[in-house]
Amino acid sequence: MDPARIRLAPARCRPHHGGVPAWNSFSFAFGPLVAVVLVGVFVVILRWAFSRGGSVVAAAPRVGASEEYGLLVPVASPMSYVEGEVLRRRLEESGVRANLATTLEGPRLMVWPQDEDRARAVLASGR
Repeated sequence: MDPARIRLAPARCRPHHGGVPAWNSFSFAFGPLVAVVLVGVFVVILRWAFSRGGSVVAAAPRVGASEEYGLLVPVASPMSYVEGEVLRRRLEESGVRANLATTLEGPRLMVWPQDEDRARAVLASGR
């Protein structure tokens, strides 16, 4: 090809070949540094989330003897959990705070010591 016949593009169409702006001389390390910091944050979060003993989620209830429920006193021994729930609701309607607990001996209706006499009276009346 003849060099005299080559035409150059007008100045407004020529590409710009200026320098590439940079933040500073350490900008090449910025990307990997951010990646390492993010991985470190993820590691800390995941170690906290999957650590044992410090769970935010409640543990599964453990079945124990009727004497292992602290201050609660057993007042009834229903034959089934459904019957126990009916009795618990009867006590709740009478204003007695009651819990139905699954013990090693079966379901037990538990109340606070100060409510024991009133709970036994409500259950005996069959109301």
